[in-house]
Amino acid sequence: MTDWAIAVTPPRWRKWLLAETPQSRLQARLSRAYLSWVAFARNPLAMLGLVIVAILVFCAVFAPWVAPHNPIAGDLGNRLVAPGGEHWLGTDQQGRDIWSRIVYGSRTTLLIIFMVAITAAPVGIVIGATAGYLGGKVEAVLMRLTDAFLAFPKLVLALAFAAALGPGIENAVLAIALTSWPPYARIARAETLTVRGTDYIAAARISGASGMRILIGHIMPMCMPSLIVRVSLDMAGVILIAAGLGFLGLGVAPPQPEWGAMVSEGRSQILEQWWVCTYPGVAIFIVSLGFNLIGDGLRDVLDPREG
Repeated sequence: MTDWAIAVTPPRWRKWLLAETPQSRLQARLSRAYLSWVAFARNPLAMLGLVIVAILVFCAVFAPWVAPHNPIAGDLGNRLVAPGGEHWLGTDQQGRDIWSRIVYGSRTTLLIIFMVAITAAPVGIVIGATAGYLGGKVEAVLMRLTDAFLAFPKLVLALAFAAALGPGIENAVLAIALTSWPPYARIARAETLTVRGTDYIAAARISGASGMRILIGHIMPMCMPSLIVRVSLDMAGVILIAAGLGFLGLGVAPPQPEWGAMVSEGRSQILEQWWVCTYPGVAIFIVSLGFNLIGDGLRDVLDPREG
């Protein structure tokens, strides 16, 4: 009872959540979610990752109040100013405050992460679960398509799609999503093959449930824990790919701040004005680390077999 995640829960609610015989489906689900949170909160590295991501979200939501300067407007009288004083992290070639651009760039990073997660993961789970449940020729076609995408390095494939679609945040999200769904399909297929022959699936068939209902209501939910872990671990890779696209000029169109583009803009002055590209690179590293730590924590909680 000394763990803070347990201690901060009021005794009355804790007793209700930890009841051995839940009185409703809602109570059972909340109890399972509470126990998962307690297990997650006992991992200090996972909590560090959560804090990092929480800071990212805070900066993205409250950017106008966190950033002291306009991230787009330049000031040639203050170009390439070293960190300190009015400009905490210095300025770039156009006199724009680097801290303010990093803060506003967090919005771009968070938007790309969110959009990729809600597009790539559902596509992957639908393809993988359908292939695993139906089998036969459908499985062969869908999985060979998945293998074709997996045959190419993700970054190279994303660069090819982004170059064909053109620069812009929508095209960057689409390019990354098109290269991110195959691993989710493989995981969903493997989970489906494990559960499709179980007794409760057979009982659902006997009770008259259609194949679509079994697939959506029984099989896909069983795939979610593994997919949640994989998505959280993949977010670091999504950040790096998005930064790579921005570095090559295939991401967000300037002058909107984006961390990869900021690194690219400062690479020619890396020895003299090191702060121009160093601090955006540090932001990429810290946020990627945060998502990796969260992914490791979720893996220990949701998929103990991989812990």
